[in-house]
Order: sequence, then C-alpha cells, then structure tokens
Amino acid sequence: DHPDTLVAMANLAVNYQDAGKFELALPLHEETLKLMKAKLGPNHPNTLHCMNSLALGYKAAGKLDLALPLYEETLKLRKAKLGPDHPDTLTSTNGLALVYQAAGKFDLALPLLEDNLKHTRSQFGSVHPNTLKCMNNLAKGYKDAGKLELAVPLYEETLKLAKSQLGADHKNTLLCMNNLAMAL
Repeated sequence: DHPDTLVAMANLAVNYQDAGKFELALPLHEETLKLMKAKLGPNHPNTLHCMNSLALGYKAAGKLDLALPLYEETLKLRKAKLGPDHPDTLTSTNGLALVYQAAGKFDLALPLLEDNLKHTRSQFGSVHPNTLKCMNNLAKGYKDAGKLELAVPLYEETLKLAKSQLGADHKNTLLCMNNLAMAL
C-alpha cells in the first residue's frame, strides 16, 4: 500500500484499459481505488484520479450503470476540493456528461457539456486543444439530441479554429471535418 506502488498499480490498470483488456484493468482499478482510499483518504488527488480512471474504464467496457455513480461522486469531490475550473474537475465533468450522453440522458448531458465548455474556455482560452475538444463534444451532444440547428454552427466554428490552430492535416482537424459532414 505504499503510495508509489499504488500509482504503479493505477498506471498498469490504465495501460490494460488502453489495450482493451478490461478483464485485467477493472479489477486492478477497483483494488487500487480501495487501497488508495484506505491509505491516502477519499479526497486525495491520487484517489480522485483513480476514481475517474475506474469510471472511464467502466464506460469503455459498456458498464454505464457502474460508471455513472462513480463519475457523479468523483465530480462532486473534485468540485469541492479543487473548484469548478480545475483541469481535473473539467475532466470529470466531461466524463460524466459523456456517460449521460451514452445513456441517452441528453437533458443531463447537455447542461454539463455547456458548462464544461464555458469553464474550459475561461481556463485555457478559445483556441486551446482542450477547448476545441469540448466544443466538439458539445456539438456531438447537440447532434445526438437532435438539435442540429445548434450542432452544425458549433461544428463549423470548431473546424475553423482547428484548421487555424492545428493545421488542415491534423488528426483532430480531420475528426472535426468528419463530424461536421455527419451532422450535415
């Protein structure tokens, strides 16, 4: 339960997750989170990071019923400890919104996505890659909710900014182009 061991365990779980080995990642995430809570406390930054990673793992494995309450708890704790503009809080806000979106709960997802974009812009500026990602996520949320009149202009703005900041051949610019085409 040494803190360095716990960080190594968390990193290994993330690597398993990235490799699609959820049968190895999720139990290791769960064990690591249990140990971190006991050793470091429930509000420690490493514990909160581990909670967020486990929630992301649950979502990636299609276990939205487990991801949703964990993201809600993580976001509540991060907001209280770090504030609404901290990058870790913004990550949790985005993650929770995407789980709501995947579950078809657009009435809950869209306000979070809108709020996340507002805070990300204030934290990083209008042309930062994180802001562009949030713009893209919100546009996708609008599209998935059937609000194309909001999605298309936001996709167009995101693409314009991505081209100017990242270049026409950047993978994120190409993703923006594809998303706009799908909305159109």
